Amino acid sequence: MVNNTIISNSCCVEIGETLILDDVSFSVNKNSLIAVVGPNGGGKTTLFNAITGLIPITKGSIEINGQDVTKGNGNIGYVPQNENLNWNFPLTARQVVGLGITKNFPSIPFISKNKNNLIKECLNDVGLYDQIDNRVDEMSGGQKQRVLLAKILAQGANILLLDEAFSGVDIGSQISLIEVLRKLKDSGKTIMIATHDINNIADRFDEVLCLNRHCCAYGDPLKVFTQDVLSELYGNHGTMFQNHKLGSHGEN
Repeated sequence: MVNNTIISNSCCVEIGETLILDDVSFSVNKNSLIAVVGPNGGGKTTLFNAITGLIPITKGSIEINGQDVTKGNGNIGYVPQNENLNWNFPLTARQVVGLGITKNFPSIPFISKNKNNLIKECLNDVGLYDQIDNRVDEMSGGQKQRVLLAKILAQGANILLLDEAFSGVDIGSQISLIEVLRKLKDSGKTIMIATHDINNIADRFDEVLCLNRHCCAYGDPLKVFTQDVLSELYGNHGTMFQNHKLGSHGEN
């Protein structure tokens, strides 16, 4: 039997007077590397915020490992598009990853040796063990992303959400990051990355979720990107949602 890590069942999200996500349904298998693609304003960040429970779901549901997100799940690690870190502050990679441990275990006295071992292990997992004491503000964009990835690994996350991890990152660094993510996937992690780049999806990811307010398609990138799906994904949906509005999602 296939084990599903994330199941979205007709998920709808309304923020203020705006309908952001409408009837979004998909199912992500464990140990998968998933790309989430779509236009600006298509709901990628909102979906990640809904999965992590940061914003409420108006209608429908999202389950994480069989449990509704409203019950909370410490199994998720999230790197937002604009991570709230001051990169100009002289923190080392060791210190940034240590912040992840402190956040996850704020009231538990962590034995220093165990903490240091965990930091080393997480940085080794992302290929930055040899830069453990280097300042993060002097690292490249791709290296910073890997430090943030190590930070959420230190929190014990098995589900990793990365919002625009390739933004401002050169091609070589993107390839290095993908190699790290594939190794993490093989070790048992489930990973979703929001990205605007659809050119290399088939080479990099197991499956793709096409999102433009709703799920336009989900599955093997080689099969998903039909002309109809691309038109639906990046079109304006002039008539598709004519019966959908705040408080009503096409039922009537």
